[in-house]
Amino acid sequence: MKPDRLEALRHHLYAQGTCSIEELASATGASVATIRRDLTTLEQQGIVSRTHGGARIAAGAQIEVAFSVRERQQLAEKRAIAAKAYDLIRPQSSVFLDAGTTVLQLARRLRVSPMPLTIFTNGLMVAQELMNVPQLRVTLLGGQLRSENASLVGPAAEAMLDRLWFDQLFLGASAIGDDGGIYSVDASEASLNDRMMERSAAVTVLADASKFGRRTTYLVAMLAPPMRVISDKQLAAARQRRLREAGVDLVIAPDTLGPTPSAPTP
Repeated sequence: MKPDRLEALRHHLYAQGTCSIEELASATGASVATIRRDLTTLEQQGIVSRTHGGARIAAGAQIEVAFSVRERQQLAEKRAIAAKAYDLIRPQSSVFLDAGTTVLQLARRLRVSPMPLTIFTNGLMVAQELMNVPQLRVTLLGGQLRSENASLVGPAAEAMLDRLWFDQLFLGASAIGDDGGIYSVDASEASLNDRMMERSAAVTVLADASKFGRRTTYLVAMLAPPMRVISDKQLAAARQRRLREAGVDLVIAPDTLGPTPSAPTP
């Protein structure tokens, strides 16, 4: 039935990212012609964007694609941003790493170049990355598992934050609007992110250029001094200027990175 097939298409694009029409036909057992008609329907609904020979979930569809897919997007930019963020971390401090995919790249940088830190996170992937790393004391928040972002959220996580204080917070973003708002696609995630910011002395937002000029449903907070934003060179000059005029400390990561350090021997 068509409704079931449309749901199958949405689920496959959520899990796999950009797919060809042939891939979607194989996944659903429908003909290529049928898939073309279905994609036209989903495009008219604002759910998908057509690509050359395929489709992907539309940027404004309010549907969060799978963590494993988002992790691979803008990977070079995320690694460059993470390298700049790493340079800001002070040894012997307490640091909160949120569950975003760019923050995950920062966790990977810490894995290969550790320093004495007390780290808290609500990200399962971040915690897994930092297991058994010398010099790092890692605490994972409790809470409700949100599988779309491999994160822990909800009242239990927020209550735990109320008893903690962090020197630095490194926060990802689903979207950053031209109004200066940091946005999330999930209410629980937005609420927890806001509480993280309240419990941190310094807030650094890690967001590649593709996150700017967009808004999703739930406002986390407004960008304001003394917050810092680290992005990449693809960020439009006009947006860079607006951020700096608003008093935000904007750092632009370089295009390329130096050699990646070797991971420590277990």
